[in-house]
Amino acid sequence: MSSEQDFTKRKLWGGRFTGSTDPLMHEFNQSLKYDKRMYAADVKGSIAFSKALLKAGIVNEHEQKEIERGLKTVEGEWAEGKFAVQADDEDIHTANERRLSEIIGKDIGGKLHTGRSRNDQVATDMRIWLMEESTQVEQYLKDLLNVMVSRAEKEVDAIMPGYTHLQRAQPVRWSHLLLSHAQSFLSDLDRLRQLQPRISVLPLGSAALAGNPYSLDRELLRKELGFKSIGENSMHAVADRDFIVEWLQWASLLQIHMSRMAEDLIIYSSAEFGFVQLSDAYSTGSSIMPQKKNPDSLELLRGKAGRTFGQMAGFMMSLKGVPSTYNKDLQEDKEPLFDAVDTISAALRIAEGVIATLTINPAKMAQALTMDMLATDIADYLVRKGVPFRETHHISGRSVALAEQNKIQISDLTMEQWKDLSPHFTDDVMDVFDFENSVEKRNAIGGPARGMIKRQVDVARERIGK
Repeated sequence: MSSEQDFTKRKLWGGRFTGSTDPLMHEFNQSLKYDKRMYAADVKGSIAFSKALLKAGIVNEHEQKEIERGLKTVEGEWAEGKFAVQADDEDIHTANERRLSEIIGKDIGGKLHTGRSRNDQVATDMRIWLMEESTQVEQYLKDLLNVMVSRAEKEVDAIMPGYTHLQRAQPVRWSHLLLSHAQSFLSDLDRLRQLQPRISVLPLGSAALAGNPYSLDRELLRKELGFKSIGENSMHAVADRDFIVEWLQWASLLQIHMSRMAEDLIIYSSAEFGFVQLSDAYSTGSSIMPQKKNPDSLELLRGKAGRTFGQMAGFMMSLKGVPSTYNKDLQEDKEPLFDAVDTISAALRIAEGVIATLTINPAKMAQALTMDMLATDIADYLVRKGVPFRETHHISGRSVALAEQNKIQISDLTMEQWKDLSPHFTDDVMDVFDFENSVEKRNAIGGPARGMIKRQVDVARERIGK
């Protein structure tokens, strides 16, 4: 037999083939270069499977213990960077099984794959890996939220303009702005937790597509691997990648929220605003303009949203035409998912660092407040005097126009001018022109008053801790 034929024969599927594999096809087909990061998940699934084989009578107790010993040795080699990859290692599953047989011998190692296919094996590995990664990502998200909530609680005194259409609108607290972004991340936290049970569905025991023929105890597998439920249909179980699509969709939405927060902070850190200043640790300089301090961390957070969405859209296009059960197209699930998990993990940690270390400039925020932002407060003042809101809105608008005509702040209108606008104005109208009072009057749930900031902080912490 030629060396090329021997190369093909050594593959798990090689017995059917008499010709050799094109080396380019081997490279095109193999996934070990990126799926090796699932080595621990693959070992975990294989050890559990060996225990199910023991219960089914396929291996004896000695053989199961040898398989487990060998697999733990394999895992150790990966962890220590000592695993020697061979040319015919197509993926993490074949690499681990090949090495297992070298350690404990083919007579025992060759029994591990009994009644198991790479189809249910890879689906299981992906779910194990993603469950563990999601737990870590959840912690990163909680860390970011805790920093945001803590800052909001401590910096409640700072009042700044709130904007609509990027035009000054009404005064709000800096804390209110920060917590507005935290609300988006809290929803992301809820959605990630809701996604976990749909990731935690056991495919192992489905074999290639038609199920396991050895009366395998899948409930034993479920418990051993910590899955919440078992895939009820073997054809669906080996081909289901909805959990990956959902995770990519979740990641895309989180990155959009990250991008929107980054955009606010980029704007507010510019010299034109000066409301916040980024730490040097999360900024860079210009190669030609020494005065520049660029918010590169925030710009990258904003840019990564496109990358994550692209991974999701690309995989959905790979998935859309795949017929029933496993097809090799599904190998395209790994790189988008791995990249998205890496991107999200890094983005959350960078965002946490940015928020934890930036400084705010309450004086600059206060300088940006203008009396015309209290126009709605004037309308509210008249409402409290019994005037219908639609009429008060019109009167308030006229007062703004009058101040503009006279090139003065609205608060500088004379009492005579106020009386001309409406007989309902009295000397107490001047009490309206206080930004702190304006904010404190908005004390319904969801408002920026101090009491409502405290409520938002308490509710956020409760949701984070669930």
